[in-house]
Amino acid sequence: MPQPLEYLAEPAGVPRARQMLQQAQWAARAFAGYDRASVLRIAEAVADAAAAKARHYAEWAVRETGFGVVEHKVVKNEACSRGIFQTYRDTDLVTPRVDASRKLVSVPRPAGVVLALTPSTNPVATVYFKTMLALLTRNAVVISPHPMAKECCADAARMMAAAAVAAGAPEGVIQVVDEPSVPLINALMTDERTSVIVATGGTPVVRSAYSSGNPAIGVGPGNVPVLVDASADLAAAAKRIVASKAFDNSVLCTNESVLIVEESVADRLLAAMKREGALLLDSDGARRLREYMFGNGHLNTEVVGKPAAWIADRAGVRAGAKTTVLLAPFDLVVPEEPLAHEKLSPVLGVVRVPSAARGIDAARAVVRIAGAGHSAAIHSSDPATIMAYAASVPVLRVSVNVGNSTGSSGLETNLAPTMTVGTGFVGRSSLGANLEPKNLVNWTQIAYNADPREVMPSFTGIVPWAAPRGPVPPYPVASNAAGVLKAPPATLQPAASDLAGTATADELREHVRRLIVEELSHFVKN
Repeated sequence: MPQPLEYLAEPAGVPRARQMLQQAQWAARAFAGYDRASVLRIAEAVADAAAAKARHYAEWAVRETGFGVVEHKVVKNEACSRGIFQTYRDTDLVTPRVDASRKLVSVPRPAGVVLALTPSTNPVATVYFKTMLALLTRNAVVISPHPMAKECCADAARMMAAAAVAAGAPEGVIQVVDEPSVPLINALMTDERTSVIVATGGTPVVRSAYSSGNPAIGVGPGNVPVLVDASADLAAAAKRIVASKAFDNSVLCTNESVLIVEESVADRLLAAMKREGALLLDSDGARRLREYMFGNGHLNTEVVGKPAAWIADRAGVRAGAKTTVLLAPFDLVVPEEPLAHEKLSPVLGVVRVPSAARGIDAARAVVRIAGAGHSAAIHSSDPATIMAYAASVPVLRVSVNVGNSTGSSGLETNLAPTMTVGTGFVGRSSLGANLEPKNLVNWTQIAYNADPREVMPSFTGIVPWAAPRGPVPPYPVASNAAGVLKAPPATLQPAASDLAGTATADELREHVRRLIVEELSHFVKN
């Protein structure tokens, strides 16, 4: 059908964005009518398919981006697929909740269409993670990958989409942008059919999400201080910090950035870290590293996710092939000191302090430079020091006696396992905790008169959703519009409320006719 001139004149990608969101909206409406058993069946099938490809996509991500370590990306991919499903399989975000004593009934309402912006540093793991959260909460998801990781992310998303549809999900519940562009992503973010944007990436991406006019969940940058006081188990602290800093070559935003160590134990801690594979640089080595990494006034991005030995070689510093972390001493935590900033590489700044109290001050200074609201770590056996650290440093998660890369991300602690770390009010984020499925659901509350004379009847066992039945009708695209819009084949499962029971052929045709009319009216308006 002929398109309005203003529609055809729009920037490349905008019609495609609208098409994706329209299909996602239909899929979300259908998926919102699925019962819990159906949701769990679909989520488990996708988790299993994703976990089976964990190594395949870990290798692909390293090959495409040049960031990180394959073995470590395998761990993250498995944790963000089957691990996420196992963590939340008993968390019911589908069935209404009845509180008879308070005369309240809470009915879960999915967000609808989730736009997931994913980074280059943790690409497939974040695709896995956000997709699993969307499925567990009956949302549709449109994934917009970072251009540096678009191929592995797009393939992973299509694999998960195929597994979801095979398990009974409506087609279009998982979609992905194959060729990211500024106009396309802007169209996705600003379109009213986008229910919520979940943004993981650099500060500009997060700010764009918040300024889009749509609800957004974004996170601020990390710059993690780690304090080791005199009461710490130094051997354990050394092992944990080095392993954490080397994990996936430090591309997780939760990796330690500045080590603050009490002077009385500094030499012993650094010697133990050397035994674990770290290289302590002298003043000349630290100078060379600083000039290479920050010579133009900001981080040289070629170091991101690269091995320590590779970085040392480029900086003109001698390091053995088995070196996994570079320790770069400096004197003062001030904004003018480059090594006090986030480095996204296995380079750890080192500062000595005379006491734990001064160490807390230094940690506060690190977070003032960057990382407000994000995370911090401490290795200590003194609860008073740990409490003072948590109360004073303006972050929302403090991992204790564990590597922060996997500690604050919930992989080695009982925090919610996540690839999106909320920084709260202090970090200018709408989310103050680790992102988890409950953040993608609102609850409609049925509230009865509190007067004891008004009796609330029993709602126990009443569930408005049902398992989908019958064949999935085709997604309604007019035959003469398909060529103009290049719409891919898609299908839609009607909500249980639309086709309750067994629909007749006439009812099914009428249902599809109404969908087509609404679809075409949308194109005319836009």
